[in-house]
Amino acid sequence: MGTTALVTGANRGLGKEIARQLARRGMTVLLGSRDAGRGAEAARDLASEGDVRPLPLDVADAPSVAAAAARIGDEHGRLDVLVNNAGLMVEAPATEVTAADMRRTFEVNVFGAVTVLNAMLPLLRRSAAPRVVNVSSTTASLTLTGGGADFGGDAHLRLAYSSSKAALNMLTVQYAAAFAADPGLAHVKINSATPGYVATDMSAYRGTRTVEEGSRIVVDLATLPADGPTGGFFREQGPVPW
Repeated sequence: MGTTALVTGANRGLGKEIARQLARRGMTVLLGSRDAGRGAEAARDLASEGDVRPLPLDVADAPSVAAAAARIGDEHGRLDVLVNNAGLMVEAPATEVTAADMRRTFEVNVFGAVTVLNAMLPLLRRSAAPRVVNVSSTTASLTLTGGGADFGGDAHLRLAYSSSKAALNMLTVQYAAAFAADPGLAHVKINSATPGYVATDMSAYRGTRTVEEGSRIVVDLATLPADGPTGGFFREQGPVPW
């Protein structure tokens, strides 16, 4: 049996490109999408790239995640690669962001990642070389943000998003330590990746990088060799300061 990968939020943008690149590497790619119709359409678009299969999956809905995990177990028996890509951005000046905005963002970007990872852990245990990639953001770096990095001139508009991705980075660190302490999970490598400022719907196509460029670090971390890193935060050029 070949390598099976799940990419959440993959019916468009960066997620779709990650699915494309993994399929080109010979993986069976499960294209997770909250909208089943859009997921099926995206999978059809990628059919010429390899084995891409739509998978209805709403990361903010626990029964949906459980159903997806059960289906993967029934049809594939295990999961080798998990890319937590699904994300939500609320753009507003920091002084106008509400607690409701924060909750809505964290529900997808943080709690969704936890829900998916917890549901997929039994399947990852069965893999010989499981890899987990949490798609983060350069704006999540406390060092860079605190040092005055403005990230395209609108860093102050991303309070909810940046905070959620910083929390996602902490999940990466905590899970890496937990996996290392569990003999049944010590072979799992988990890392955070920032694709950079990518031109997608989420950035209103203001980004300066293509989805092809942004997907490179994610794919690299999803295909790490046995001596590759775990518990880190990376961009294409190398480690990113926390």
